[in-house]
Amino acid sequence: MDLLLQNTASGERERIYASDGKALSFYCCGPTVYGPAHVGNFRTFLVQDLFRRVCEATGIQVNHVRNITDVDDKTIRESLAKGMGLEEFTKGWRQRFEEDCEALHLLPPHESPSAIDHIAEQIQLIAKLVEGDHAYQSEDGSVYFRVSSFEKYGDLAHIRREDQRENASGRLNADDEYDKDDVADFALWKARKEEDGANYWASPWGEGRPGWHIECSAMSMRYLGPSIDVHGGGVDLTFPHHENEIAQSEAATGQTFVRHWFHAAHLMVEGRKMSKSLGNLYTLADLEREGFYPEEVRWALLSGHYRKTLNFTFDALRAGRKALARMTALLNSFPAGADAGIKPTGLQGDFRSAWDSLLTDLNVPQALGFLMKEVGRAEKQGSSFSESEKTAWHSSCALFLEVMGVDWQTWSHRRKAAESEESAIPEEIEQLAEARWNAKKEKNFAEADRLRGEMQSAGWQVKDTPDGFELSPNQ
Repeated sequence: MDLLLQNTASGERERIYASDGKALSFYCCGPTVYGPAHVGNFRTFLVQDLFRRVCEATGIQVNHVRNITDVDDKTIRESLAKGMGLEEFTKGWRQRFEEDCEALHLLPPHESPSAIDHIAEQIQLIAKLVEGDHAYQSEDGSVYFRVSSFEKYGDLAHIRREDQRENASGRLNADDEYDKDDVADFALWKARKEEDGANYWASPWGEGRPGWHIECSAMSMRYLGPSIDVHGGGVDLTFPHHENEIAQSEAATGQTFVRHWFHAAHLMVEGRKMSKSLGNLYTLADLEREGFYPEEVRWALLSGHYRKTLNFTFDALRAGRKALARMTALLNSFPAGADAGIKPTGLQGDFRSAWDSLLTDLNVPQALGFLMKEVGRAEKQGSSFSESEKTAWHSSCALFLEVMGVDWQTWSHRRKAAESEESAIPEEIEQLAEARWNAKKEKNFAEADRLRGEMQSAGWQVKDTPDGFELSPNQ
């Protein structure tokens, strides 16, 4: 069965393959490193990671490039506010992002270029567009792409030409108010301004810095060539960012820029839009402080269909913990066998149905439904499985979790350590229990009941036994 994925441009599910017969070229718009990435950002990156893992499990080699945006309005503004040089400032946030990616078990891209390191390529691409009359220089030295020179502009987002100007007008802000021929035109090179500080570079059009859109075109061409098999990003990037990438790239090369566009939908948190004012822009560190592990965060962020808005909730995190607990209990009780390896083509029953669901537009909710059916079957019938059946079940479940990118062994070790720590009885609780036991022996039942209540309020239960008492955390 082929891997099928929805193409934003055509609106159809299309077969995924490497156009050169060797490796699938896969470009992803990466983070803007001016602060910590939040769960909304990571939903997109995790969906892209899942896509790559499914590709590789089917035997499709992937050449994965994900850029770092380290020069734009936000990074410049925040670095100046901190009194730091741009590269020093963005380096710290890039490191934080990469540490979070590692914790969430994202496969590292084969290339992770930064915009600052590719200024020369961006200038060369802009020069080519100016030479071809697709771009022009304004009086202040800025350079703009002439949208009217590219007939297919708007095709990706299915926006009509008359609507483009309305969209562009609605997006104008102080940073965009340069001398443009048309409101829909977009900046390729921004002339140096006093508020940019020392963040400028020399160019044929004077000192300045690149526009955001040209960065991705230049870096993708540098590492993947003029035409890409698959380009991924959040649905919010469809217009104008990806539309602009297509226009400037194809105007410069005359070739199809991207064969397949892959977009992930937005994220809500507890039924509300993410925003700073609501305080729900959760980072991985925030969720870890709440007691959740990266594996549980990954599970929750992948649990919905990538093309549908996901409502990220703490209940979903707890549900992920429960599902992982059920699976790891079985995986730890069933033998892995001397040769635990299994390929997706060797999956049977509901495991095979789960895999086929992933091949059909990454239908994770359906896949997880089949997976949990297998978990339920094993919980009921596992004791009657033969040794070979147990080994096959272990291999199949472990393969599925590997494709999902969930490190079940690390999670299992963390949970055991946490449960051991949680079950350690504090000294003050032991003292209360001893005092209660003595009160009971002295028939001071009112005091015994008071001490029991005090322990319950502190999170502990006491159970009397023939030999004394037992303590356990509240359930």
